[in-house]
This record gives sequence, C-alpha cells and structure tokens, in this order.
Amino acid sequence: MKKKLFSLLLLSALTVSTVLTGCGQGSTKKADASSDTGSKSSSNEAGGDLSGTVATDGSTSMEKVIGYLSEAFMQENPNVKVTYNPTGSGSGIEAVGKGSCDIGLASRDLTDDEKSSGLTQTTIAIDGIAMIVNPNNGVENLSMDQIAQIYTGKITNWKDVGGSDGKIVVIGREAASGTRDGFETITDTKEKCKYSQELTSTGDVIQTVAGNPNAIGYASLADLNDTVKSIKVDDVAPSEDTVKDGSYKIQRNFNLITKDGKELSAPAKAFFDYCTGSDAAAYVSKAGAVSK
Repeated sequence: MKKKLFSLLLLSALTVSTVLTGCGQGSTKKADASSDTGSKSSSNEAGGDLSGTVATDGSTSMEKVIGYLSEAFMQENPNVKVTYNPTGSGSGIEAVGKGSCDIGLASRDLTDDEKSSGLTQTTIAIDGIAMIVNPNNGVENLSMDQIAQIYTGKITNWKDVGGSDGKIVVIGREAASGTRDGFETITDTKEKCKYSQELTSTGDVIQTVAGNPNAIGYASLADLNDTVKSIKVDDVAPSEDTVKDGSYKIQRNFNLITKDGKELSAPAKAFFDYCTGSDAAAYVSKAGAVSK
C-alpha cells in the first residue's frame, strides 16, 4: 500500500515538473518573439533596411535647398548618406549623362539637345535671382533695361542710374552656371555681357560684391545674407511672395536631373521621391526658395 502511494506521489511530481518546464519554455519563446518585433519596429521607424549612398552633383545655387532636404531625409534614413558636389549646373547635367552621379542639380532648364540626349528634368522649386550691390551703395531700384545696359557695357557709372560717381564693376558667373543662363536669358543679354569678373560659385559672387562698393552681381535669393543688399527690379523687391506670384521677373527653376532608362538605386529613388513629395515644401521654403 505504501509502495503504491509512493509511486502515485512520484508520478504527480513528475507531471507537475513537466508542465512547469513547458510553461517556462513557452514564456521564453514569447519573450524572444516580442524582442524581435520590437527590434523590427525600431528599424522600420529609423528608415527600415534602406542603406547606401546617393550622389548629387551640380548647381551651387541649390546648395541650401539640397542641404535642407538631404539633412531631413538622412534623419529619417540614418543608414543612407546623401553627398553633394557643387560643380555648377552644366557639370551636374554632364555628370548624370556620364553616369558619374545619381541625380544632377540644375538651376536652369534643360536645352532641347540635352533632352534629346536622354535626360529629364523634374522641377522641385522656383528661385529668384536677386540683383545685389554693396550695402554702402545708395541705389535701391533698377529697371530691367538699366540692368541689361549695365551688363552689356552701355551704362558704366553709378551716377547714371542715381548712384554716386564711380565705375560699375560687373560681376557674374562662369559660362556653365545655371544662374548665369537664367539671368542672361531673362534680361536678353546672352552672349552680350561684359563682365569685370566671372566667378565659379554663388558664394564667390556674394563675397566679391560685399567687398567692393562699386560692384553689382546676381545671386540666388536662397543664398543671400546681410553682407550684400538686394535691390528692386522694376520697383519689385525679390522675395518668396513676389517670386511665387510672378511679379518679380528674374526667376528660374531648381531641377533634379535624371537619365532616361537608368533605374535609380533604392536609396536614390527614395531620395528623389522625398524631394518631389509633399513633405519637401517646408524645407524648400526654409532654404529661401519657393516650392513648386
């Protein structure tokens, strides 16, 4: 009788032990699954599995716009690095054609020849080209005709446009610049300008005008700072509002350039979509340009 009772107690103990062990294993698996889910959730919130590099190349005038967009995109996608090579619009367009960058940046529209070569532009913003002078220059307004005459050498002294007596120093960009192309096209001065200096970036133009009381230049509205003074053109000051409503006439497009038939990498496609999506408008505006 005692042996039979002992056997029953031993069997009960083993059964309880087995059940408890099974429950323990089930709890461990459940915890692991929860941990995996949490890890995947964090990864998705941080940009998922998207990783790699996006190479952009081109317009120096688009530096602020592409900078703000890149920073915001990389915060959402920490495993992606967006690089920017400020070579000028012409060089950026050429780089896309050669396949040496993912996305080109051009502050001018493509020519018919460039389009026929298999390139496409996508406009992400509109930018005003501000006419800038030294802060000590007393001139506050110039007509489009006066600007054209200054840049073609027909007006050479500030006193002829309401300023002090002094020879006008005409500053512009290099031939491949999208800003130069936009300015000369709008003012009808293409192939007619007589520059005192031709510089390779918007920053160089601003710095040169800031250091010369007799200089005049043109620069992206998005890049202006308080070292220079922007003047009115036909009584209209350059601003986001006047560019948007079209009353400020010297303006151009900021474009992303891609090559037809060449599929963008996953990170490059994601960045392109980000720049052309609704979230981009706030960053374009923050950079001083007007969203398209």
